[in-house]
Amino acid sequence: MRSSLEEADPAAAPTPAPAQAAPASIATLQESYCKLCSEKSQNINPFILCVLQKVDEEIKKGPKEGITLSIAGNNRLIPVQKVTAEDFCILSKLLKDNPYINGLDVRYNLINDIGAHYAAKLLQKQLYLIYLNLMFNDIGPEGGELLAKALHKNTTLKYLRMTGNKIENKGGMVFAAMLQINSSLEKLDVGDCDLGMQSVVAFATVLTQNQAIKGINLNRPILYGEQEESTVHLGHMLKENHCLVELHMCKHGIKNCGFHQLCNALYLNSSLRYLDVSCNKITRDGMVYLADVLKTNATLEVIDLSFNRIENAGANYLSESLTSHNRSLKALSVVSNNIEGEGLVALSQSMKTNPTLSHIYIWGNKFDEATCVAYSDLIQKDRLKPENTDVEPFVVDGHVYLAEVSNGLKKHYYWTPTYGDAYGHSSNSGFALVPIQPKEPAIQVQQ
Repeated sequence: MRSSLEEADPAAAPTPAPAQAAPASIATLQESYCKLCSEKSQNINPFILCVLQKVDEEIKKGPKEGITLSIAGNNRLIPVQKVTAEDFCILSKLLKDNPYINGLDVRYNLINDIGAHYAAKLLQKQLYLIYLNLMFNDIGPEGGELLAKALHKNTTLKYLRMTGNKIENKGGMVFAAMLQINSSLEKLDVGDCDLGMQSVVAFATVLTQNQAIKGINLNRPILYGEQEESTVHLGHMLKENHCLVELHMCKHGIKNCGFHQLCNALYLNSSLRYLDVSCNKITRDGMVYLADVLKTNATLEVIDLSFNRIENAGANYLSESLTSHNRSLKALSVVSNNIEGEGLVALSQSMKTNPTLSHIYIWGNKFDEATCVAYSDLIQKDRLKPENTDVEPFVVDGHVYLAEVSNGLKKHYYWTPTYGDAYGHSSNSGFALVPIQPKEPAIQVQQ
């Protein structure tokens, strides 16, 4: 059985404070937790207790550079009793002075705005925490405001995930204002948070000045109108910002005109390495602009165009640039783009002359036999590693077909698998190719 304890990758995360000898008060987290529950007359959460037992076992083995405590409410391998706001109150008191814990993952629980109050207090007092995952915890605008204000003085936290908490425009504005003050946060995920246009524009404005943020996720804001204002403002930001490495703009309603604005900015930007414009309305005409950018841009390494509509013509434009000009792009996803055999084969041909492009994802398009043969040939000749694509060839009655495999740029963004490595390169190649310091835990402790 796999435990819910995950250990952070020392090579990927900033070096935390040196490990210390375990003080008597935290020598056994289980005992401390039970004692706190007794003092507060609160029932013990067996899931939390089970996780703390694994932490104690790890601490006893010797000093650790940093442990991420994972109490994810969507764990399907062991019995889960979701963490409530009251549970998180006890947990925050337990972790307040713990030098071993530098990451906390409490995704998919029931923390809500009351628990966000305790999370804010934890951020004010815990001097070792560099990673906090609060995704999908029913936190609203009030809880978001508390967390953002706590980060005004916090100088430790590097990565915050607020994914799926409906902090709305009000909470988004407070987070944007926080980035004017905080200079230590390196990665912020406010995707699926119901941000409004006002807060998206505020983030774009603040990021023209903020020199600390390396990665930001602004997926699925609630936008009204067809003027593509978010794309215009974020394009302007990319012209001014030379620190941002990773930008996610999924479900922004981007059309060709707005994509043109982004591409114009990329001529002047020399830092962005990962661009995610999946689930938008970009067509083959938009690929004319991107193909032209790729002829001169030597920075972009990962581009996610999944769930647009670039068709054969768009794939051909990209193929031409990748064949003759670009030598920096490492990964390209064109999943579900209404591309037929001609365009897919053209992309496969570009890999024969382009030594840098190593990852390509094509599932959801219209495969013909030429496509199946082309990608089977790339895999058999070891030009395309099986773990670096989302298709696998098989033969039936002498004909080659392609089956889907579970690889991708960010396969486990919302969920974790029931087996295997949730943070492996094959299922999260975008994050692996363009690591942002710090990244999520990479090693799972088995039991």
